[in-house]
Amino acid sequence: MSGRAASTHREGLKAARLLMVLSSTSPLFILWAIRGNSLIPDRWFIRFCALMVVVPNAFLWLRIQTAKKQADKRHLTVGTADDHRDHILVYLFAMLLPFYSVAIGTWRDLGATLAALAFIVFLFWHLNLHYMNLLFAALGFRVFTVYPPADDNPLTGKTPYALITRRVSLASGDRIVAYRLSDTVYLEAEA
Repeated sequence: MSGRAASTHREGLKAARLLMVLSSTSPLFILWAIRGNSLIPDRWFIRFCALMVVVPNAFLWLRIQTAKKQADKRHLTVGTADDHRDHILVYLFAMLLPFYSVAIGTWRDLGATLAALAFIVFLFWHLNLHYMNLLFAALGFRVFTVYPPADDNPLTGKTPYALITRRVSLASGDRIVAYRLSDTVYLEAEA
């Protein structure tokens, strides 16, 4: 593979990544459903919010089950790893708190809020932050960015990936078996 081909690698499973990003926004829709809205009747607004919580999270659960059923496993070796607990805080302060506090009193406010949410969803999707999910943290998982060990093979050790695991730390040389949720997000298989 040439240097140019390696630098133009594209992440696969685009629909899966998008739905994983949408599942990360589900706490916002829960808060909106509780808070309500003066523009849209509750029966429609709450249904919409429920749909935005249930569908993406059901898809995430289905993606995990499909990876397990199809034994879509990878054997990964840790070169170095960074713990990203701080990403959850950034996620909370960058997305949930500002959007929750926005007053949606006019259609224009609603449109601006939805446009801002669309920008954030696009950025999370484009920057491969689709592993940001409060549900993982609530279930006791941690997210690490893992950099494969460098070796002489031009096809390995180039692309970091996110590993969702219950481990509290990762050491260089650790070998892990994980289910592939996307091309750069893996869920460690439990022993």
